[in-house]
Amino acid sequence: MLIRTKGQKIFAVINMLILLITCLICLSPFVNLLAISFSDAASVKANRVGFWPLNFTTFAYEFAFSGGKFLTALWISVKRVLLGVSINLALIVLAAYPLSRRSDRLLGRNIYMTFFFITMIINGGLIPTYILVSDLKLMNTMWALVLPGALPVFSVVILMNFIRGLPEELEEAALIDGANQFGVLVRVMLPLLTPSLATVGLFSIVNHWNSWFDGLIYIRNPADYPLQTYLQTLLRRFEDIIRLATGDYARIIAMMDVRTGRAAQLFMGAVPVMLIYPFLQKYFTTGLVLGSVKG
Repeated sequence: MLIRTKGQKIFAVINMLILLITCLICLSPFVNLLAISFSDAASVKANRVGFWPLNFTTFAYEFAFSGGKFLTALWISVKRVLLGVSINLALIVLAAYPLSRRSDRLLGRNIYMTFFFITMIINGGLIPTYILVSDLKLMNTMWALVLPGALPVFSVVILMNFIRGLPEELEEAALIDGANQFGVLVRVMLPLLTPSLATVGLFSIVNHWNSWFDGLIYIRNPADYPLQTYLQTLLRRFEDIIRLATGDYARIIAMMDVRTGRAAQLFMGAVPVMLIYPFLQKYFTTGLVLGSVKG
C-alpha cells in the first residue's frame, strides 16, 4: 500500500482545489448561457442574470423550435457528422496502417510521409479549393462539406504511431496462421485500436459539428445549411429577424430579449457534443498519449 507523506497529502489537496476552481471557471460561461436562455427579457436587459434563471421562461426555446428551421439544420449536421466521421475513420485507418510499416517493408514510405507532412502544414488555399469543389459539381451537396477534409493527416500520425507501438509478434502470428494484410488489419489491429480510434473520432466529430464557414461558401440554399452555419447567420441577423417577425413569431419574440434567443440557440448547438464527449473521454488520454510517443 502506498504511504503518502504529509507534504504529499497537502500537495494533493491543493492540486485538487486548483483543478476544481479551473473546472468551475471553464463551466461558468455555459451555466450563465443556460441561465440567460431561461430568463425573462426584463431580467436579461437589466443584467441581473448570473448562474440561475430569473423569472423562468421557455420563450427562447419556443422561438428556436418554431418554424422547423433549427431542427432541419440539426438533422443536416447529424447526417454530416455520420457521413464525414465514417469517411474520416475509414481513410485514416487505410492510410495509417501501411505507413506504420518500416521502410524496408513499404517501398517509398518516406516519400509518402513527406507528402503527407507537407499537406498537413500547407494547403492549396480557399480559392483553389472552392474552384475544385465547383468544377467537381459538388456545390450545394453534402459531399462539399465532407470530401475536402476527408483525410485529416494529424489523425493519421496519431493512429500510425499507435500501431507502431503494438507488438510485431501479433501480426507475425496472424500471417503464420494464413491471414493476409487485410485480415490482419480487420481481425487483429482494429480491436486493439479502440482508444486511438475513439480519440481521432472525437476530433472528427468536433470538427464536423463546429464547422460553419464551409457551409456558408459551398451551400447556396439557406434551407440546406448545417446547424453551425444556420446559427452563425441567425445570430448575425437576429435583430432583423425580430424586427420583421409576424404571427406566432412576433408573439414569442415580444416576450424575450435578443440575448435570450441567442443563448438558447448557442446552448442547444453545443449540447450534442457535450453529450458525446463523456462516452469517449475514457479513451481520449490513452489514445492521444500512446499515439504520440513513437515517431
